[in-house]
Amino acid sequence: MKTIKLEIDGKTYETNEGTTVLQVARQSGIDIPTLCHNEKLTPYGGCRLCMIEVTKGKRTRIVASCVYPAEEGIVVKTNTEKIKKIRRMLIEMLLPLTDAGPLQELAKKYGIEKSRFTGEKTDCILCGLCVRYCAEIKKANAVFFKKRGIERNLIPVSEISGTCIGCKECFHLCPGGLIVELAEDMYL
Repeated sequence: MKTIKLEIDGKTYETNEGTTVLQVARQSGIDIPTLCHNEKLTPYGGCRLCMIEVTKGKRTRIVASCVYPAEEGIVVKTNTEKIKKIRRMLIEMLLPLTDAGPLQELAKKYGIEKSRFTGEKTDCILCGLCVRYCAEIKKANAVFFKKRGIERNLIPVSEISGTCIGCKECFHLCPGGLIVELAEDMYL
């Protein structure tokens, strides 16, 4: 496998081709927040909290680090004011949806005490962790997303056909807690 070098926050790192920038950062002890990423699952890029600035040649772009491949010679900045502003906005947008721990911890870390946005508390931030885990790891496809955009929501397949296998392995993945509520409804 080919080895490449890239720069992250002023330091040069060496990694194997095919690695994402998020993987390189985490292996190097660099904190990039995520809510939709799990090493066991295919990268998704849904929460967008892992945004970084990548400069390649003369072009700088903002990308999701969990899906962006590490490339020879790129320069990555993980914590610029622009990136922090984006993360704060994303966290504020998610805060009305759930009171769950992971999001509250990020809010505290980024100095957000209250969101200026309002919304219905759903306990789901649409991270897709439960959907992807059930499909990719368990091969059960017991939950899925229905609709698109602001109408998108999580639906257990049992509402249509089929059933959850009851493994409960997705419970610990859910940063909002909705999957536990849905499971309780299915089994009670």
